[in-house]
Amino acid sequence: MAESRQPVVVNGATRPSNVGIKAMEIYFPSTYVSQEDLEVHDDVSPGKYTKGLAQSAMAFCNGREDINSVCLTVVHNLLEKFNIHPKEIGRLEVGTETMVDKSKAVKTTLMQLFQDHGNFDVEGIDSKNACYGGTSALLNSLAWVESSAWDGRYAVAVAGDIAVYEKGNARPTGGAGVVAMLIGPDAPLVVEPGLRASHFEDVWDFYKPTMVSEYPRVDGKLSNECYLRALEHCYQRYGERFTGATGQPFNLTAADYAIFHAPYNKLVQKAFGRFLWKDFLNDNSVPGVDTTALEPLRHITPAESYNSKDLINALKTISPPLHTSMVAPSELITKQCGNSYCGSLYAGLLSLITNKADELPGTRTLMFSYGSGLAASLFSVVCVGDVTGIRDKTDVINRLESRTPVAPSEFEAILEQREKEYTRFDYEPTDPVDHLFPGTYYLKSVDDMERRAYARALHTSARRSALPARLPLPRKATTPAAMPAAARTMARLAGHLGAVQRFARLIR
Repeated sequence: MAESRQPVVVNGATRPSNVGIKAMEIYFPSTYVSQEDLEVHDDVSPGKYTKGLAQSAMAFCNGREDINSVCLTVVHNLLEKFNIHPKEIGRLEVGTETMVDKSKAVKTTLMQLFQDHGNFDVEGIDSKNACYGGTSALLNSLAWVESSAWDGRYAVAVAGDIAVYEKGNARPTGGAGVVAMLIGPDAPLVVEPGLRASHFEDVWDFYKPTMVSEYPRVDGKLSNECYLRALEHCYQRYGERFTGATGQPFNLTAADYAIFHAPYNKLVQKAFGRFLWKDFLNDNSVPGVDTTALEPLRHITPAESYNSKDLINALKTISPPLHTSMVAPSELITKQCGNSYCGSLYAGLLSLITNKADELPGTRTLMFSYGSGLAASLFSVVCVGDVTGIRDKTDVINRLESRTPVAPSEFEAILEQREKEYTRFDYEPTDPVDHLFPGTYYLKSVDDMERRAYARALHTSARRSALPARLPLPRKATTPAAMPAAARTMARLAGHLGAVQRFARLIR
């Protein structure tokens, strides 16, 4: 790599040093459906989901898991894995659009993890706007640490959703997952202060007006156009601010990686091409990129460009080499778990850490967040320290490989049952919990006052004796893949048991 990036300091502002992400944890369900199997089940052309959407699998939950339970799981596991006492947290904010209550914030449910340890002084509530809420939670957490209100403790930003669609063309773009980030000074992943650009509009591309259903109303074509329009505005403004702060001309070479909100990864491929398009229009193309095919298209209007097949094909031709090096390392989790809405961008960051931890120090990563309606921001993260601890503690590849594949017919039956129980109360769910990962919270009951109670599964996950073949995941030869299968299983179980024992010691 040519140079070691350093965070830009704007206006010499005094603030805690290197504020950013100190630790991360992710939760995704233990069950998934293969997109290839779903193509066969849905009787669509081969490759419609795997190539047309660029998706491999889709994570999903049965009725035992809701947004409260998955957030309980990820926050508890974050504290446990990184040996953080609940009293060390002074702010907690949740970004999600998944709702089980129109008044009571998910964050208030998470307080059970803190109040039992005498910590009632934890600021923050929920942030909601489609897939942007997680970014709002992160930015608010950063602002708290940088402000006069900061009391020296950590913040936790939680970002994630359970994304489900009614049966039809949109269903394969669902998914599930939630990310928790520990925010504080002296972080290895510094969110660059002053280098952020945003774009907001009032549009109706995706929304959820039906209060008795989890399913959204979607205008797919409009949503894609809004995504690309917001991306270009943010990229242009970010470039102007970068130049103003550094005195250097801006193009894509100012960054080493780029991560995007990923409704599906084919859109991410198109989005990355728009960066090259904007550099071309600004007469500052990336050296070595042949833009000859773009020249005849220079004068098309922005509105025309979003659906121009000529432009799409031209960008598809010139962008793959840079996409492979700058974007592909961040696509692991989103390809395997699908769209986690608010968590999608940060699942991308954790994917990058999983794949490139040893190479990240001294690099800059562009982060594009989009939420329908619409809200969007482009900001950057510079890695100034060691992130191998995050990679090792999250153990993403082994966890993805330990999931249970479910047949499409069973997947559909589970979603139908979930739909029926969405507004149900005064009952105890009967869905099994033996498939859950150890440490997973689950819905225990909903009483006659519609109050929800949760329990934590600390068992060893039971597996069915005959399972479909699991999806192969890319990994380096030096990873635990070289271990025999039985040894890998024992190592995972030992890790789970060790984590439980460490937390037990912590809370005594």
